[in-house]
Amino acid sequence: MNKKTAVFVCVENACRSQMAEAFAKMLGGDVIKSYSAGSQPSGKLNEKAVASMLSLNYDLSKHRSAGLDALPAIEFDYLITMGCKDQCPSLRTRHRIEWLIPDPKHMCPKDFARIRDLIRKNVTQLIEEIRNRAPTA
Repeated sequence: MNKKTAVFVCVENACRSQMAEAFAKMLGGDVIKSYSAGSQPSGKLNEKAVASMLSLNYDLSKHRSAGLDALPAIEFDYLITMGCKDQCPSLRTRHRIEWLIPDPKHMCPKDFARIRDLIRKNVTQLIEEIRNRAPTA
């Protein structure tokens, strides 16, 4: 099966989109090639996101905050925005999805983990959708 491409986008590419990319790599690396970017990248990762993902044995510190111009010039299978209605990018894509996920950057660790787990749930559903659409051999 050819892997589907997905790009996860938020404003700063420091937290939500980074965690979504990480979950796609962790849970669906066999069916999805994931990217993340920001419409106004901060240039650094959110320390809470790094710590939260480390608690799940994923080292997010190896990721880099990047802008839309750092993405490959391809048509993505999926473009997923994280609820940044005023900053939604125009990228070539077959499927555009908006997840209304609150920005957790100023949340306490318990609430931050709740948002992280919501992102994991959404990524898991996307991966299952891709697997269910895959033709059987």
